[in-house]
Amino acid sequence: MIKNIKEYEFLPLPAGVGGKMSVLIGSDKAPNFAMRKFVIQSKGSMPLHTNSVEHEQYVLSGSAKVVIGDSVKIAKKDDVLFIPAGVAHSYDVVGDEDYEFLCLVPNIEDEIKILP
Repeated sequence: MIKNIKEYEFLPLPAGVGGKMSVLIGSDKAPNFAMRKFVIQSKGSMPLHTNSVEHEQYVLSGSAKVVIGDSVKIAKKDDVLFIPAGVAHSYDVVGDEDYEFLCLVPNIEDEIKILP
């Protein structure tokens, strides 16, 4: 499979501000892992939440204050993030550039919980 990013549909995220996602490779193509692309607009955010699956992320552009458990850091282009299953995390975009990243997850059911 080879497909250009312009061929994908991006859907708005149900939580947060200014976020959208596209599934680049899903369970219909790959049995073990999914690849997704997220875009959070400048000044946008994703609230503190947990997932029942781990996340591996690669930042394509922009920067964001990222909370992973007790750690708060600025993630930027070319950074790699690992978020273990069940660990609370959030994103707040900083600067004038959209925060874009690839996110790889296991192809199993993912329960998402938004935290207060």
